[in-house]
Amino acid sequence: MRIIREGELGEGPVVYWMNRDQRARDNWALLAAQKYALEQRKPLHVLFCLTPSYLHANKTMYSFMIHGLERVRDELASYNIPLCILSGAAPLSLPQTLEDIKAAALFTDFNPLRIKKEWIYQITEQIHIPFYEVDAHNIIPCWTASPKREYTARAFRSKINKLLPSFLTNIPPLLFHPYSQTIETDPFQAVVEKVFPHFNNIPSLQWTPGTTYGMKKLEFFLQTKISQYSTQKNNPTVDCLSGLSPYLHFGHISPQRVAYEVISYKGEEEIDTQSREDFLEELIVRRELADNFCFYTDNYDTFDAFPDWAKNTLNKHRFDSRPYFYSLELLEQGETHDPLWNAAQKDMCIHGKLHSWLRMYWAKKILEWSPSPEEALKRAIYLNDHYEIDGRDPNGYTGIAWSIGGVHDRPWPERPIFGKIRYMNEKGAYRKFHVKHYIDSVTILNP
Repeated sequence: MRIIREGELGEGPVVYWMNRDQRARDNWALLAAQKYALEQRKPLHVLFCLTPSYLHANKTMYSFMIHGLERVRDELASYNIPLCILSGAAPLSLPQTLEDIKAAALFTDFNPLRIKKEWIYQITEQIHIPFYEVDAHNIIPCWTASPKREYTARAFRSKINKLLPSFLTNIPPLLFHPYSQTIETDPFQAVVEKVFPHFNNIPSLQWTPGTTYGMKKLEFFLQTKISQYSTQKNNPTVDCLSGLSPYLHFGHISPQRVAYEVISYKGEEEIDTQSREDFLEELIVRRELADNFCFYTDNYDTFDAFPDWAKNTLNKHRFDSRPYFYSLELLEQGETHDPLWNAAQKDMCIHGKLHSWLRMYWAKKILEWSPSPEEALKRAIYLNDHYEIDGRDPNGYTGIAWSIGGVHDRPWPERPIFGKIRYMNEKGAYRKFHVKHYIDSVTILNP
């Protein structure tokens, strides 16, 4: 926990401004707010600000989030902790509500993205109560894991491994809150309908939101899939991935809980050691490295965020001849000369999710087919954030920056367009999986 601002304790309830970690269970920010409220003998309220537009999110993603929040509301109610939804961006709706209820103190969860930092700054300028931030999304708080931007996974991994034994523990339960106070806010559904008229008509994805379902997916993964993870994780035709990224992105499940369950799991068959290690590498090191990149790099979604060697090599090859050019519209529709890329784009649009190996291939081809690295980055971010249910996330921005701009990577043999940026092509795909089988499976769903 870190202090955003000092202030004078108010007369009313302690408030947890929920943002990134949308769950009642295993939520360190909520637990910290409750501990503070109990010490002060104050009620505890959870507020969530529903803004009508957030980066490139579409309404289907909002539907997943809102139905997840309904489950959080119901679970919190059983602990005598109300969850209220406010309409509008946090800097516009939150300070006035805090003043109206004479809030004692404000807590929020951690998000390294620029938009959350801006919101925190704007809110801090408008309030006079204590304000605390708690990293409930990383096992090791981002500012504790490293005080600076890390340029390699290797260096970051070393820091994480040293700290992990102290942080990777079981998480205490939320307690029934003994102090109550009613505050007047618009009903949950009324706010939703105000922000999104005809909300019930918004189409839904095949993903069922909420902590309970996310934990069921984790259990199913441990029982049936993880044994194949190390050997098949790069094969989109084999269902061996956890499918947890939407639940991690929206904070429906805690990464710390996932890691704890993976490490302590004892099923009928022992988990392959390499599979366990590979999965934890992605869950802990790579995911927290992405938060590190965005937290310490304000311009994480721009060309300037690339390492110097990558900017130099991309500039050197900026005007190389490109055999194929595609507009954003053609890319969005999956209408290129490359059947594999087209299938990946359509897969992403249909399911709201794309296999991790294909995400890298998909992004690198956008670099190859765009007029500039800057335009490639802009296109990849737009498509990722608009169609991926787990878009608008440090993992997404970092993954795209790795693919297009060599972030956390090293120089490779030089070639046209890419320079020394790592290259990927369909031949590599053929070595990893049955490409035609994958293309056919997507075509059947979207003829």
